[in-house]
Amino acid sequence: MQNFYLEQMRMMTQHMRDELTQLGIKELTTPEEVDEALKGEGAKGTALIVVNSVCGCAAGLARPAVGLSLENEVKPDHLYTVFAGQDKEATEQARTYFGQEPPSSPSFAIMKDGKLVHMIHRHEIENVPVEIITANLTQAYNAFCK
Repeated sequence: MQNFYLEQMRMMTQHMRDELTQLGIKELTTPEEVDEALKGEGAKGTALIVVNSVCGCAAGLARPAVGLSLENEVKPDHLYTVFAGQDKEATEQARTYFGQEPPSSPSFAIMKDGKLVHMIHRHEIENVPVEIITANLTQAYNAFCK
């Protein structure tokens, strides 16, 4: 019965996942996929990790801001997403790469050569105009992704 509910939840949230994957953002659904992407050879260069969520601020602000930010000339080399509350183990594993930053969803992490260089937490997304969130992301891209 639990698998039935998990599958129902997955179907209900698929469009939330698709909003990011349609932008070319790779979904990481297991701890192993996270490790493969964020350490070793996969960690070279810059990466944006979007911690996706079902909340309203993810739908109305975070995901749209990511899409707008990727119109910037300078972008991260790698684009990844984990889904908090859905792919719990993958999300927990991704958060181990964020150092002492508290868990937050939605949120954005920018990594450079395997090290966290910029973090945007939920409190910097919720009730903030999408233009400000987009600017925060693009300023980070311009600073760290050249």
